[in-house]
Amino acid sequence: MSDDTTTGTAAPTRREYVKYGGAVVGGGLFTGCTGDGGSEPNSTANDTEPDSETTTETDSSYSVTMEPVGTVAFEEVPETWFPYTADYADMGVALGQADGLQATGVTARFGTHLYEELPDVSVETDELTELYEDGTGKEIFYELDADVHVIDPNFMVNRLEWSQDDVDEVDDTAAPFFGNTGFTQVYDWHDYQYYSLYEAFEKLADVFQERERYEAFRQYHDEVLEDVRSRLPEETPDIALLYPSDVPPESFYPYLVGDGYASKQWRDLQVGDALAQEGVEDAQVSGGTVDFETLLEIDPDALAIRLQGEITREYFEDEIVSHLQDHDVANELTAVQNDRVIYGGLTYQGPIIHLFQLERAAQGLYPGAFGDEQLFDRERVADIVSGDL
Repeated sequence: MSDDTTTGTAAPTRREYVKYGGAVVGGGLFTGCTGDGGSEPNSTANDTEPDSETTTETDSSYSVTMEPVGTVAFEEVPETWFPYTADYADMGVALGQADGLQATGVTARFGTHLYEELPDVSVETDELTELYEDGTGKEIFYELDADVHVIDPNFMVNRLEWSQDDVDEVDDTAAPFFGNTGFTQVYDWHDYQYYSLYEAFEKLADVFQERERYEAFRQYHDEVLEDVRSRLPEETPDIALLYPSDVPPESFYPYLVGDGYASKQWRDLQVGDALAQEGVEDAQVSGGTVDFETLLEIDPDALAIRLQGEITREYFEDEIVSHLQDHDVANELTAVQNDRVIYGGLTYQGPIIHLFQLERAAQGLYPGAFGDEQLFDRERVADIVSGDL
């Protein structure tokens, strides 16, 4: 086991004594590492590892295995939980766990406004604790006292500047970490197995013992994607995925389509990556920006402008598209001249938000094929979330 993975403890923790009145049931709510992980899966695979879940015949305990945390044992299904990134928040909501969701890293990056189109599905972000406030301290983890932290512990160390001792302490004395950073695959510290969105979703379904909801989502996702792909043109565009450094923009942070959750809708739509083809580095690695002159040299077929929060079509047209059309350099871009400046979506998406973002991306890239058509059934998705399978 490498030094930067979360380790477990065989001794009962303070939390276990409190929860079970001093008599800790065998297995315990603690983590431990098993094995060396595995090879990187195919990004479209949905297969479960053979040992991903184990339930004993004598009690309700079970365990779930995921890199980098190894095998995490649960005495009972977690009731309270929180992630840091909203991709896992959306996964939990899809599994019917919204009532137990306590917090997320930055609530503005959680696309809960999209749930408004789903009957009887909602999350009030003003009722969630925001974990990031000039940093994220471990004290908030104790205050929330969740049953599980749906977070890659290496994200805490490498992105939020926790020490490994902090991670181990919270994992051992508060509640286990369970997660794998997957919204992007550009971090050099992520040297262990990646999971596709639906592979990670499956792991979380095992944590919450919600296999039926997961299977229903996977089946419907496959149906929607098959229909969308059957209607794509033979030639698909090369896009530049960009995040404005300011609004209205004069430069952008470049993002590569890559293999992370954040770009799943673009891979689903089989686009080419104009930035990667020209050797542009992802902003999450370089921290750099590209200006309109650089974009003109690359001249992508389409610009997909990623923005956080609730972005209406009117706001996007007024603040982004109109600005580019009126700009002395930007208006020379092929994408601007051909009216192919489209909304690039939110960074974080689980299975629900992905369906919305797939729909809007398809409408933006291929208006002739999809127009303003709804590409998935809101009622059916809401039924799965509600457990009406």
